[in-house]
Amino acid sequence: MANLRLLLAVLFCLPLCMLAQTNNYTISGYVTDANTGETLIGANIYVDGNPAQGTASNVYGFYSLTLAEGEYTLVFSYLGFQDKRVPVTLNAKQTLNMDLSEGVELQEVVVTAEQEDRNVQDTQMGTLEVSVDQIKKLPALLGEVDVLKAIQLLPGVLSAGEGSSGFYVRGGGPDQNLVLLDEATVYNSGHLLGFFSVFNPDAIKNTTLIKGGMPARYGSRLSSVVDIQMKEGNKQRYQIDGGIGIVASRFTVQGPIAKNQSSFILSGRRTYALDLAQPAINNTDFAGTNYYFYDLNAKVNHVFSDRDRVFLSAYFGRDVLTYRSNVRDFFFNLPYGNATATLRWNHLFNEKLFFNLSAIYNDYDFGFNGGQADFSVDVASGVRDANFKLDFDFFPNPKHSIKFGSHYTYHKLSPNIANATNGEETFSNNLEPKYAHETGTYIEDDWKISQRLSINYGLRFSTFTQMGPYVSPIDSTVFGKNDAAITYTGWEPRLLLPQALKQPLR
Repeated sequence: MANLRLLLAVLFCLPLCMLAQTNNYTISGYVTDANTGETLIGANIYVDGNPAQGTASNVYGFYSLTLAEGEYTLVFSYLGFQDKRVPVTLNAKQTLNMDLSEGVELQEVVVTAEQEDRNVQDTQMGTLEVSVDQIKKLPALLGEVDVLKAIQLLPGVLSAGEGSSGFYVRGGGPDQNLVLLDEATVYNSGHLLGFFSVFNPDAIKNTTLIKGGMPARYGSRLSSVVDIQMKEGNKQRYQIDGGIGIVASRFTVQGPIAKNQSSFILSGRRTYALDLAQPAINNTDFAGTNYYFYDLNAKVNHVFSDRDRVFLSAYFGRDVLTYRSNVRDFFFNLPYGNATATLRWNHLFNEKLFFNLSAIYNDYDFGFNGGQADFSVDVASGVRDANFKLDFDFFPNPKHSIKFGSHYTYHKLSPNIANATNGEETFSNNLEPKYAHETGTYIEDDWKISQRLSINYGLRFSTFTQMGPYVSPIDSTVFGKNDAAITYTGWEPRLLLPQALKQPLR
């Protein structure tokens, strides 16, 4: 506890110590798409002629840039959008929200190649941003665009097998990849036993893969992080999209609830290949056999003011497999799927301190029931989590971008709970759900020491406590409900230091 108190003291005192600025002023705001009102993640904001004096928008599109008093021309840029140059006189703190328009006007076409060492010039060396537009340009299995299949084509990522959505990152197992959808953990990311992923591309805005050097804000996995953000919905106009494929069809509707203030998006997808084949199947000994999966993504958001925004997103998806063999009098049903819900509140304390509070629910359940003649068996398992997160982004000056916060997760794990019946006899393994508490407290700083050197360093303190009811297999100690059986703790230092830069930061 002493170590934890020390970490909390550093966490809260360090930002306060860095507030001491004289004759400096901060300009902040949100960067959005002028056509849809969607926030732009990772947009660049810098002083014209001096890219080293700049910053980037966070995952909510918010930016904060502190500069000395004076007159500047700020450049707002984002890949695939027209740059905007805005004259600014800094003599007080300012709020400047910026809309960027798609398309780039060129006087001439210049073809250039990236520097060979560009991927090691930044502290986030293992981080790759994959846009949905890029993913949709790739060849797709049976016409179904797949986010996770696209990730498997990246360096350092290997498919877990032909037709599988699981993947290995630099030797780690598929279960060591943290897959997040609007901050909610997705425990099973595959449909059709792994042939397709659960992510509908029409509902996805951005995908980030961190395959090495994970920042301190992420924990509980060893190999990689796949952080996926859903679209927020078009704030300008109503829009309907859809498609009919060989395997599945999809439909998306989005639009403003109150123009420029709130919006929604609703996206669904369902397969129907075996549904169409039912007339033929019903004439065989396998009548009643069917398989389909479906996904439903929904999200609403509302801007209360320049300081407060609320987002509510949800996902629900299921696989349903039924098999019937009328000759052998054999059958089984195999339903499984994920459900997630995320409620987020963004609050701007001041132009330098951004706050996000998240309440997250995720549930994965797997079921099996089948039988033959007088014998039948039911098996159920699953994971259910309730997660609460406090995250802060602090921008004291252009050289430092500090993130700190705390996460808490309540786990309920249902093992393979089985019940079987054979005639009049009934069997059960009498397994009970397992419970646990998990916490993580972190602080990290992305520090641009100079135009040739930058560093990302941080510290995370994690705990995992298994709760009762539980009987120790070692000494048969009995732990009652809500009793702490065993607690694991660990300090997780992080340090990312790229090679010295040959060119100024851009």
